[in-house]
Amino acid sequence: MNTAVETINKEQFVVKFTPLVKRIAHHMMARLPASVQVDDLIQAGMIGLLDAIKRYEGSRGRQFESYAAQRIRGSILDELREADWLPRGIRKKMRQIEMAVRTLEQRMGCAPSEQDLADELNIPLAEYQKRLQDAYGGQLLFYEDFQKDDDEPFFDRLRTDSQNNPLEILLDERLRTMLVKSIADLPLREKMVMGMHYEQDMNLREIGEVLGVSESRVCQLHTQAVVRLRSRLRNL
Repeated sequence: MNTAVETINKEQFVVKFTPLVKRIAHHMMARLPASVQVDDLIQAGMIGLLDAIKRYEGSRGRQFESYAAQRIRGSILDELREADWLPRGIRKKMRQIEMAVRTLEQRMGCAPSEQDLADELNIPLAEYQKRLQDAYGGQLLFYEDFQKDDDEPFFDRLRTDSQNNPLEILLDERLRTMLVKSIADLPLREKMVMGMHYEQDMNLREIGEVLGVSESRVCQLHTQAVVRLRSRLRNL
């Protein structure tokens, strides 16, 4: 146990871990639309850091940093959720695409192509791809997204212990397995984009160079992958 670290006062703690807040905010910003301001994310992250300092009762060393990172991310996600930065019109169009994905997968028995989806929506392929690009950053999922009409909540359907809470269930191996399988079933290029973006932490430009496409095309592929994942998880 590092006594010197534990005795640092609150102000010193804020100074010490502010770089962590900024690092997390910039990392999350890379996956969000340009309309989101990084300063807003940092401000929300600082609230999470202060909350972590106030609540944490264990060692103030490396374990605290891991705990603080969770609180910082959670605070930023709460801010994004309250801001509802994705315009209602775009959100509605994304719901329509999700419905088209579900319908075609049931009808075709395989993942529909972008042209298939454009035809189902009765719009030109270029318009369909524009919708994907406009909605880039809409990958944040909240448990209300999985609520079905006149049905128990998504997390309640997975719950095996009445004491479980949403965070515990998100970490549950069953849900992780479902998500891993859904990603594995993505079309190859979309799966590559998700892997490079989230596992290798590559940005859109770097992914585009690997795939030989533009950043905007990577953006479209990413959004398409997210739509497919949302559609499949909502059907669990």
